[in-house]
Amino acid sequence: MTKFGVYSEVGKLRKVIVHRPELSLQRLTPSNHDELLFDDVLWVERAQWEHDQFTQVMRERGVEVFYVHDLLAETLKASDEARHLIINQVATEYTVGWALVDEVRRFLLDLEPASLSKHLIGGLTASEAGLNWKKYSRISLHAAALNDMNAFLLPPLPNTLFTRDSSCWIFDGVSANPMYWPARRRESLNMFAIYKYHPMFKDAGFHFWYPNETDGEFNVQNFGRSALEGGDVLPIGKGTVLIGMSERTQGSMIEQIADSLFTSGSAERVIACVMTKDRAHMHLDTVFTMLDHDKVTLFPKVVDQIRAISLRPGKKHGDFHVTREKSFLSAVADALKVKKLKVVETGGDQYQREREQWDDANNTVAIEPGVVIAYERNTHTIAKMRASGVEVLTIPGFELGKGRGGGHCMTCPVARDAI
Repeated sequence: MTKFGVYSEVGKLRKVIVHRPELSLQRLTPSNHDELLFDDVLWVERAQWEHDQFTQVMRERGVEVFYVHDLLAETLKASDEARHLIINQVATEYTVGWALVDEVRRFLLDLEPASLSKHLIGGLTASEAGLNWKKYSRISLHAAALNDMNAFLLPPLPNTLFTRDSSCWIFDGVSANPMYWPARRRESLNMFAIYKYHPMFKDAGFHFWYPNETDGEFNVQNFGRSALEGGDVLPIGKGTVLIGMSERTQGSMIEQIADSLFTSGSAERVIACVMTKDRAHMHLDTVFTMLDHDKVTLFPKVVDQIRAISLRPGKKHGDFHVTREKSFLSAVADALKVKKLKVVETGGDQYQREREQWDDANNTVAIEPGVVIAYERNTHTIAKMRASGVEVLTIPGFELGKGRGGGHCMTCPVARDAI
């Protein structure tokens, strides 16, 4: 039985899930990129080439790489229950209308697994659905109002590129995350189905931190106002996980995850990192990642303002022992049991530091202790990392970087060693 679990941020990376740019990014346009949470459109063929360089670097270092599209297609092929779970939630009375829901569901159910996976991620247009729109316009408001056959019945999910966010592994379990923006929530549904029904995962014996055993089935309609995204979640090891309270992660979800971790005995400390909220640093990992067991890279303008609050198990179930820490860095050092963290700040002058943080200089992903992957464009920060003894493996990011996410954002580790 294959074991899955992520026990640190820098231990040897064994297995990882990524997503190669595809149809969803080809459907990103100047008129829709804002609602789909992108700052710009990408040259997709170039982005694919850059992503291939990224995955090649990982494979050369012994990392086993899996792709979301393939895993989802394999899940849909293996499990009718998974097909119905996803289709019944993406095609509803609220998304396609009362009069069309049965027809759209039937169309999706009839698709081959690879094609269904393609459209669940890449989106489905009215013309692709193959329905007799003239006929349905007499019974469906949705059909009658349709004046563009390229309109989406299912919007694309271009942010699937950033596999870190929709699900995240914390020690011996995983959270299929309730995402902040509605435009991303179906990503988590796809990942939940993979973890629950894919042959590689379904009998692997790990915990679900969210939804946990008492939550019941995963439902994208039931998120309420609580949100958690994996870019805010850093299981640094030694029984501790950092979780940013950021633009996209709320304290209520941090408490839920902490309770699940403490109840199972999988963690002994959760450090909530209270951040300022800004698009330039939407997640904790955009301003802070680990390079080695005692070495980090960070953007001081934001990290210096982080307030750290430690949660530990309370005297009774559901309660926490709460400690306001003196500083974020001292709390992380204490959790890692090192005297003081070695810090590599974003490089360059004031203007270069801000530019390189925007270009994900601090969003590195470690392959093993002291070996990280970074975008080649962040020359000043890379020089400082190398001067500190870190081996930096560079990848091109001219197009991938337009999505505002580096190697850390584009990877969902599913098996990583402890430190």
